[in-house]
Amino acid sequence: MFKNFDWLIFLYIIFIFSLGLIILYSVAPELVSHQLVYFGLGLIFFFLFSNIDYRIFQSFHYVFYIFSIFSLLLTFFLGRLTRGTLRWVSIGPFTLQPSELVKPFLILSFSGLIFRKDLSKIKNLLLFLLLFLPLGFLIFFQPSLGSTLVAFVIWLSIVFTAGIRPSSFLIALFSGGLLLPVGWRALADYQKKRIIAFLNPQADPLGGGYHLIQSKITVGSGQIFGKGLGLGTQSHLKFLPEFQSDFIFAALAEELGLIGSFILILCYFLLFWRILKIAGNSRDKFGRLIAIGVFSMLFFQSFVNIGMNIGLAPIAGITLPLVSSGGSSLVATLISLGLIESIARVEKKEL
Repeated sequence: MFKNFDWLIFLYIIFIFSLGLIILYSVAPELVSHQLVYFGLGLIFFFLFSNIDYRIFQSFHYVFYIFSIFSLLLTFFLGRLTRGTLRWVSIGPFTLQPSELVKPFLILSFSGLIFRKDLSKIKNLLLFLLLFLPLGFLIFFQPSLGSTLVAFVIWLSIVFTAGIRPSSFLIALFSGGLLLPVGWRALADYQKKRIIAFLNPQADPLGGGYHLIQSKITVGSGQIFGKGLGLGTQSHLKFLPEFQSDFIFAALAEELGLIGSFILILCYFLLFWRILKIAGNSRDKFGRLIAIGVFSMLFFQSFVNIGMNIGLAPIAGITLPLVSSGGSSLVATLISLGLIESIARVEKKEL
C-alpha cells in the first residue's frame, strides 16, 4: 500500500489540516468532530485514489463528465435552499455540496477530453469550451460565483498545459472582455455588492463592506505573535462573520499573528512546489494535465481566500483548502491530492 508512497505530500496535508483544526477548535469547537469525520472520510478516498493507477481514468472521462452534470443538476431538484442559494444536498446524516465534490472529477474529465486533442486547431478549442459551458452555467446559477471561477481556472490551466496558440488565447481574451457587461448583469445583487465593496468598503461599512472591514481589522489585530489561542476577540465576539470557513485565515492571523500566518503560507508553498515537481517529472501527458489541474485549483483557492481576508481580492465565497470548515471541500481536496499521489507513485515505479 505504501510502496513508492510520496510521504512529503501526506505530511504537508497533515500539517496544514492540523493547523486549521487547532484554529477551528479555538473559534468553533462544536465543529471539530464534524471536521474530523469528513477528514477521515477524505483520507479513505485519498488512499483509494492514490493506490489506483491514474492512467485507468483516461477511458472514463465521459463518465466523469456526465457524473458532474448529473450531480450539479441534482442540486436544483433536491437541493436545500440556504441563504438564497441551492448548493447543498442532504443524503442521510451527510450534507454535501456537489459544486465542491465535482472538482476532482472535472479535472479528470477535462484532462481526458483534451488528452489527444490538438488545441492549435480552433475547432478543438471551441469544442472544449462548449463542453465547459454547461458545467459553468450549472454552478453559476446555484448561484456560486466562487466555485464557477475555480472550475474556469481548472479548465483554463488544462488548456494552457495542453498547448494553445497565443493568437487563439488573445481572441478568447478579447471575446471574454466583450462578455463582461453580460456577466455583470447575470450576477446576483449580493455578488455585485461584494465587488463594489471591494473597491470601496467604507461606502457601506455596515452592509456590503462589513465583511471586508472586519476581516482586515481581525488580521491586523493579531500583529506579530497573535493574541493567543482562544483570545481572539473578533471571532469569539462574533464581529468577524463566517470565521469558521471563508474568513478562517483572519481568525488564524488574529490568534497566531504574522508568525502563524507565515507558517501556514509556507506549508502551502511547499505543497504547491511538490505538486509542480511531480507534474514536471511526469512523462505522461495525461498525468501532467491532472497535476496542473489540481495545482491550479488549490493555488487559486488559497490565493483568493487569503487575498479576500486581507483586502486584496473581492469576497467570492471560496474556502481555504484543508483549513476551512466544510466537509465537501475537504473530501474534494483529499481526492485531488490522492490523484497527485497516484501520479508520483507511478513515476517512482517506472524509474
